[in-house]
Amino acid sequence: MSTKNNNKIEENGLVEYQVWDKTVRIFHWVNVVLITALMFIGFIMMFKSELGISGLPAKIKLKELHTVIGYMFAINLIIRLVWGVVGSHFAKFSKMRPKTAEVTAYKNRLKKGENPQYLGHNPIGKFAVVAIMALSIVIMVTGLIRAGTDIYYPPFGGAISHYLAADNTDPALIKAYDDTGVNLDKKASMKPYKSLAGDIHTYSVYLLLLLILLHIIGVIIAELRHQPGIISAMFSGKKSISGQCEDSFD
Repeated sequence: MSTKNNNKIEENGLVEYQVWDKTVRIFHWVNVVLITALMFIGFIMMFKSELGISGLPAKIKLKELHTVIGYMFAINLIIRLVWGVVGSHFAKFSKMRPKTAEVTAYKNRLKKGENPQYLGHNPIGKFAVVAIMALSIVIMVTGLIRAGTDIYYPPFGGAISHYLAADNTDPALIKAYDDTGVNLDKKASMKPYKSLAGDIHTYSVYLLLLLILLHIIGVIIAELRHQPGIISAMFSGKKSISGQCEDSFD
């Protein structure tokens, strides 16, 4: 038997809802893979000496690999940001606005032994998603800035190489980690901003790691104690819910 929005009533009385569309699910798992790869390469870059990796060519190759994966991360994130405006109901960011009052009410109901059911994210989940998305944007922007200042990669590399080029020097000839043809005064003036972008990038990644860990723990707890099917829904897009939902497709 079916209900509106192509929902289906199962034999055990649960109602199956199609919640997460394919774009959201693909973004989620591609993001998991790319973030894992970026962090893996990032830690190799940070501890390359301890790992026995030395020499400028190796340093540049690691930067280039990190940047190429970063481009894929940026494209995936931008698609999700656009989809958060024009996508399906629960893909939209307007449905993810976190509210502290909702979190308090949700916690109080859990303490009473209730299990409020949500089609989209529960109130705590909304905070986690918004925080992760915001940090991802910061990491993307600062990463692109460092790609431009370190190895002169787009979208900022062209402008930076033009700025740093000494008089009568073709900016296209400037090479990564090579001061040949570089105006050293301009390079020195840019260093504090480059360092700031790098620090923001690094500490944002650390904070993202913490948030992801807390997110995973929260999802597992919710799956086991409060609303089974949250994890599988990010594969199938479907949630099976018993009783009344706290949110809807309206």
